[in-house]
Amino acid sequence: MTLIHPAPLRTTDYHTAGEPFRIVEEVPVTIPGRTVAERRVAAAADPEVQRLRQILCYEPRGHADMYGGFIVPPDDDGADLGVLFWHKDGFSTACGHGTIALGVWAVQTGRVTAPADGAVDVVIDVPSGRVTARVHLEASRVVSVGFRNVPSYVLARDLVVPTSRGDVRATLSYGGAIYANVDASDLGLTVTPENLAELITVGREVKWALNDHEAAQHPDDPRLSGVYGTILFEEAGPSDFEEAGPSDFEEAGPTDFEEAGPTDGPDVHQRNVTVFADGEVDRSPCGSGTCARVAVLAADGRLAPGARLVHDSVVGSTFVARVLGTVDAGGRPAVLPEVSGMGYRTGEHTFHVDPHDPLVPGFVLR
Repeated sequence: MTLIHPAPLRTTDYHTAGEPFRIVEEVPVTIPGRTVAERRVAAAADPEVQRLRQILCYEPRGHADMYGGFIVPPDDDGADLGVLFWHKDGFSTACGHGTIALGVWAVQTGRVTAPADGAVDVVIDVPSGRVTARVHLEASRVVSVGFRNVPSYVLARDLVVPTSRGDVRATLSYGGAIYANVDASDLGLTVTPENLAELITVGREVKWALNDHEAAQHPDDPRLSGVYGTILFEEAGPSDFEEAGPSDFEEAGPTDFEEAGPTDGPDVHQRNVTVFADGEVDRSPCGSGTCARVAVLAADGRLAPGARLVHDSVVGSTFVARVLGTVDAGGRPAVLPEVSGMGYRTGEHTFHVDPHDPLVPGFVLR
């Protein structure tokens, strides 16, 4: 294949809770489609788009755990932008940490006008639907972002999966992508960097064992089917986390669901590592994965409306999530989750592709 992009490739890079997000605003190839979901299908089938993804994601310009997105038109005028999320193995259906980073980017670049003090909504079309990032500012500085995700719900419980550490039980839940939830203690593991190699191994085993399971079929859209990742979680004890800034969406205006009021329900504090795609490790607590955890905890009666899930990552960063309301999703009871965090710019890059370089698009070592 000789597809080469001779023009410089410019990106703006962020991290959200430690997880990278590489933004490509000017995509040098055409990705057709009426909707972002259709463009994702087209991108996956287009060798030139795939090569562009690999150039920006593979070494030496990226690494095996790189993540990013191509900015594309939204589905209609109701959104500010659309995005195709990508990683080393392809294009994902959802990305919470990327949504948070895009909220910060949209405000910092002036794409969405924001007040010096207060909040503004950045509406984003992603392959799984329409999400909203509420960006909070103080003295013109972004201080926090919360995003409202698509309806999230439990798909199946107690699926027995054989692994190299014995059989485990997994719960499948949807938070924009389908995740397998596994209690790390059932594997005799703790969610720590020292155990990362073993957590990756089991995460991959569970994902591939359940990826084609009938329970992993999305009930409405087959493009969203398949297990995207495995969430290996553990209890982290009572939380003393104090949330900075206002509650996200508390002034969001009229909605099509009933906002949850105050609750006396206790917070839940958990730690997780999400192993997604084919062995990639999310350094953040995983935004869409956090929504999938909220769905499970709410269904279990552990997370009352308004109570918080304080969700830590394997590197110690934190998202805070809560249930904003409940809806019916195709006949299934679902929650509308909010996940709060913060994204930070790490660099602006201009990448070049030398037509004589034998290592194009690159490689990954894992």
